[in-house]
Amino acid sequence: MTTAIARFLVSAAHKSSGKTTIALGLCAALRERGQAVQPFKKGPDYIDPMWLGRAAGRPCYNLDFHVSSRPEILHEFVVRAGGADVAVVEANKGLYDGMDLEGSNSNAALAKLLGLPVVLVLDVSGTIRGVAPLILGYQRFDPAVRFAGVILNRVGGARHESKLRAVIERYTDLPVLGAVHRDERLLLRERHLGLIPSNEWRAAEAHVSAVGQAVARQVELEAVLDAARSAPPLAEVGGGPSRPVSTGTPVRLGVLMDPAFGFYYPGDLERLEEQGAEIVRIDALHDTRLPSVDALFIGGGFPETHMRELEANSGLREAIRAAGEAGLPIYAECGGLMYLSRSLHWQGHSADMVGLVQADAVMYDRPQGRGYVCLEETVAHPWRRGGGSSPARIAAHEFHYSALENLPDDTVFAYRMLRGRGIRGAMDGIVYRNTLACYAHLRDAGAYPWTYHFLEFVRRMHSPAAANPRP
Repeated sequence: MTTAIARFLVSAAHKSSGKTTIALGLCAALRERGQAVQPFKKGPDYIDPMWLGRAAGRPCYNLDFHVSSRPEILHEFVVRAGGADVAVVEANKGLYDGMDLEGSNSNAALAKLLGLPVVLVLDVSGTIRGVAPLILGYQRFDPAVRFAGVILNRVGGARHESKLRAVIERYTDLPVLGAVHRDERLLLRERHLGLIPSNEWRAAEAHVSAVGQAVARQVELEAVLDAARSAPPLAEVGGGPSRPVSTGTPVRLGVLMDPAFGFYYPGDLERLEEQGAEIVRIDALHDTRLPSVDALFIGGGFPETHMRELEANSGLREAIRAAGEAGLPIYAECGGLMYLSRSLHWQGHSADMVGLVQADAVMYDRPQGRGYVCLEETVAHPWRRGGGSSPARIAAHEFHYSALENLPDDTVFAYRMLRGRGIRGAMDGIVYRNTLACYAHLRDAGAYPWTYHFLEFVRRMHSPAAANPRP
């Protein structure tokens, strides 16, 4: 059995080519034409998927070789894209970039795995004839990669476009699917950690609409759709990786979702609900009381840009601190860890935070931890995976410009860092009572279904036989 899915990959020769702008413009423009668009993002990322999901009107899902097996990625793609008219996958970095010399986890590898025709976005600033050898090199480097065509980006004007088209037509066999002229108004705004997330940008909807209209004017959408529909059928996949399924009591799970905390994978939130969690949204900037919940999940984000509002909301901060001291299960990642700390310091300013983690979060100008990590559970992990004599190893990622300072010497950690930076001395995941707060970001995957283990821990802590919270 096979499945026909119209699909394509938006990639580039190198990062900062405007690939994300073109990808979200294609999602918005195709949606405006009545297409049901399912977006995907290759690799670990929160911000690009927020924009792609907003443009498509559907959650964007990540496809990541580091945390998922190839059969799992194929299964995820087929299941998520099955109900859409077209699937748009945005690459990360350059088409052939990856972690190893063979490119086994590159964008090109994903294109071959999923049979994705590649729409190559080229930043043509300051070049004319040189675009031809670039295209020819990308075509010949791996003949197994199928190219749909190129979209020229940051074109200098009509004359520049005309020359580029003539060069490409003479020296290559790839069609030009579009030529998007340089327009600073289309750029996504950036700051210290990259793009500003769409949940913080008040004009996000208007910006997505403007980019979609610009792409619709300057890209041959029908040609893009024809290329997407020409993708070969994908082999039917089974039920995906075997996952434990909870049959326990429902859990009211408070999740901080606001402009300060927005880094959540949609698939993980969905699996939390599948495992019996009722997600209760909490706004850390405005909700002054903690609702009745059985546990808290505080994802990443940018607490430093909202430190004054977070500090001013002392009612919620104190409620979270008191609940954590009383043993409420709490899981926090990166920005959530910073929020649970004693204080936050950035650009010469400081603000009081929750104070459940006895340390101070300090922002630096350069990354303090960045990229893929490999974690190994310690015996202190509050919801460590059982079974087997060896500790569980977990594939995850980190990206933080902050570091924790003034940590007590007797701090207890949940993870050893086999790869990555973590919090201190190749350790990550501070454990305090029933709280786990780390810099690492987890993905719920077949190799480590963290949502199941966390919710089972929550249920144990609320059972009549539960012990007192950890000291």
